[in-house]
Amino acid sequence: MLRRLHPDQPESFAFTAANQQWAEAQITKYPEGRQASAVIPLLWRAQEQEGWLSRPAIESVADMLGMAYIRVLEVASFYFMFQLQPVGTVAHIQVCGTTSCLICGAEDLIAVCKEKIAAKPHELSADGKLSWEEVECLGSCANAPMAQIGKDYYEDLTAESFGKIIDDLAAGKVPVPGPQNGRYAAEPLKGLSSLTEYATDKPEHNASVELAVDLGDTVKRIDGTEVPILTPWLGKDGKAAATKAAPKPPKEREVGKPAAKQAQEATEDKPETLTQARDGKADDLKVLKGVGPKLEEKLNDLGIYHYDQISTWTAGNIAWVDTQLKFKGRIERDGWVEQATSLAAGNED
Repeated sequence: MLRRLHPDQPESFAFTAANQQWAEAQITKYPEGRQASAVIPLLWRAQEQEGWLSRPAIESVADMLGMAYIRVLEVASFYFMFQLQPVGTVAHIQVCGTTSCLICGAEDLIAVCKEKIAAKPHELSADGKLSWEEVECLGSCANAPMAQIGKDYYEDLTAESFGKIIDDLAAGKVPVPGPQNGRYAAEPLKGLSSLTEYATDKPEHNASVELAVDLGDTVKRIDGTEVPILTPWLGKDGKAAATKAAPKPPKEREVGKPAAKQAQEATEDKPETLTQARDGKADDLKVLKGVGPKLEEKLNDLGIYHYDQISTWTAGNIAWVDTQLKFKGRIERDGWVEQATSLAAGNED
């Protein structure tokens, strides 16, 4: 497939202030003289901001990295993940057309795209909100047919459910990603044949879908304000050692309660909570990595409003909050305590 720059180009490109700071931080990962190694993440960030890569965007990245324009164009035109033409202002839809999806109905999904968006791939819909293309395997064969929209997978699609998703996107809604036929993840269509006890004790959504729902940014353009910009490789991430409390002695086993469940409860310790934010003004917890509007609301419901509350969490506190959020490992994985410690100290990044 011949990949060329689009004939209609904007006059200029500039990263948002936050994305510029992010891009400059990425360049520092590499030793002097090796800045070109940052070309793919910077091009990707430009695309996430604008939706596609324009000539001014490519040249701007080249200038930042001290590269010849043609060298950066070679990278952008080689990788099909980079869009060299305008995409829908709301969403660009990528329909998987490889074997599993093709057998299970990908052609029906493509027909829906032609009917509701545009007759040909990479063409904009009449209102400019949507565009589409067929892509190679996206790795969700067990949930075929599927499509990637923005950052997330929409799986187990039918022409009818896919059409509704497109209509919702055009109307400004953000459909919940993941399986669209009632499946939780990728379990057998006829239901679980093993680990059946898990079916009655699980979060509302699987981990990937839950994160997308919490952040609420499935098709949102990235402007760099989503999470603090950390540079741990420079020692400037504001990290502080988390305080860890000694584990509580195990409780005497209760009759009728599984030993594993009792052991879990023995390591959980509810942190200090508040009935309301101090002075009626809560901290913006969405600044923490992985926290979106819905997750911030859940934390507030638990009585957590301020960075300094989170900064003092012990291992037991984290275990307790993990249980309440039903998303174990997120707090430590995303470094909430370290970020909150830095933010509570007045550091903006």
